[in-house]
Amino acid sequence: MTTQEIVSKLWNLCNVLRDDGITYHQYVTELTYILFLKMAKETEAESKFAAGITLIEGDHLTPEQEALNNEKKMIQAYSWNVLISKSGLELYRYYKDLLRLFGTHCIGRVREIYQGSMTNIEEPKNLEKIITTINELDWFSAREEGLGNLYEGLLEKNANEKKSGAGQYFTPRVLIDVMTRLMKPQPGERCNDPACGTFGFMIAASQYVRKHTDDLFDLDADTARFEREEAFTGCELVHDTHRLALMNAMLHNIDGQIILGDTLSNIGKNMNNYHLVLTNPPFGTKKGGERATRDDFIHTTSNKQLNFLQHIYRSLVTDGTGRAAVVLPDNVLFADGDGEKIRCDLMDKCNLHTILRLPTGIFYAQGVKTNVFFFSRGKKDKGNTKEVWFYDLRTNMPGFGKTTPLKTEHFADFEKAYEAGDRYAVQDERWSVFTREQIAERGNSLDLGLIRDDSVLDYNDLPDPANSAEEAAANLEEAVDLLMSVMKELRALEV
Repeated sequence: MTTQEIVSKLWNLCNVLRDDGITYHQYVTELTYILFLKMAKETEAESKFAAGITLIEGDHLTPEQEALNNEKKMIQAYSWNVLISKSGLELYRYYKDLLRLFGTHCIGRVREIYQGSMTNIEEPKNLEKIITTINELDWFSAREEGLGNLYEGLLEKNANEKKSGAGQYFTPRVLIDVMTRLMKPQPGERCNDPACGTFGFMIAASQYVRKHTDDLFDLDADTARFEREEAFTGCELVHDTHRLALMNAMLHNIDGQIILGDTLSNIGKNMNNYHLVLTNPPFGTKKGGERATRDDFIHTTSNKQLNFLQHIYRSLVTDGTGRAAVVLPDNVLFADGDGEKIRCDLMDKCNLHTILRLPTGIFYAQGVKTNVFFFSRGKKDKGNTKEVWFYDLRTNMPGFGKTTPLKTEHFADFEKAYEAGDRYAVQDERWSVFTREQIAERGNSLDLGLIRDDSVLDYNDLPDPANSAEEAAANLEEAVDLLMSVMKELRALEV
């Protein structure tokens, strides 16, 4: 079986859970719990579940201590084979206990994944059906194609299912890969996603480095360890999504820190000195319209994207290597007040060299219009942006969506323009440039670079108004004459 076939089979299991009232997001979380256990079996990592767990020793243990030891022994004796040997209510109780014990007594990634976990499945037969189906999948093929790819396929399937709501701001893999290729993460660099979701950007960055270093074998031991353990980090606010990120990272051999928290709180103050930031921050405003809780922001606003933008350019190293590619909605381009101040601060501290106007329909929320900001942190805090290049990938493009997916070839001309040695020599109507002075003359708005929309008639293409009025009057007269003749015929019939 191919990875796609396995993903489809796993996704179809959600039908089993409908009667239990399980939502799509809950379903992916349930699958995460069980898939983790099965994948640990397939990768011979089951022994790591009990790593570091020690029993309380002594001749006279209290009942509480004995109970604690029994719980720890249960983890030490755990195996997938034991799990699938059980059925019905016995299986259900064993599984519920495991979720609680793994989140309480295990250490490291295992504990992070299962911390606070609980099953939403109420019918033991449904749980048994899922575990049995997972056990019977073609795991040899899954291992060959990569367990991480299988899991990412499942996450993408969830995002593509409109009823799940997960795709509202899901970043298409094609876009992630384009942004990563253009940013070119390098060995030894500290990379971060401050709104990491399921960790897609950091996985793409890690895979880029591995691809260009023979899967890290070209690196010395210390740098290879750094790549696995420290290079790729993130922060995620939502507990269940954080759990998915941890699982995704683990399956791609990434052990970097993934914080459960809010980057826009004071937690984010310690997230800094990054060489590269790749991210798609959440859209919208803080609930209730409250201000950001960061006490180090100069410009306070309830707009999440503007606050994330402030955080990102402030978090980059200032040695000339700090850079970022960030997905942002259109309102960031033209928001006045604090929005204008933040854009000016960005263009002062960074070289905002490129803005890609993305097509509509690539995010599943209706009407969301987005862009990618590409910028690099300057060594000084003033005057870093001299000009901004725009590429319009939105106007006169097909309507993207589930039936017309975004593909790599759609970005080919943009990538060619972006990487051109002489950007002025690029012959492409979608490619344009505005100087910092021209932007200032437009009130520091960055809502620029869109070409003529062929679906909208230009005023010069409209016919002469006088001729149009004369033609309309003639048509009306003809219609009146026709109605009058019909009326006369009807009168004649009455006589």
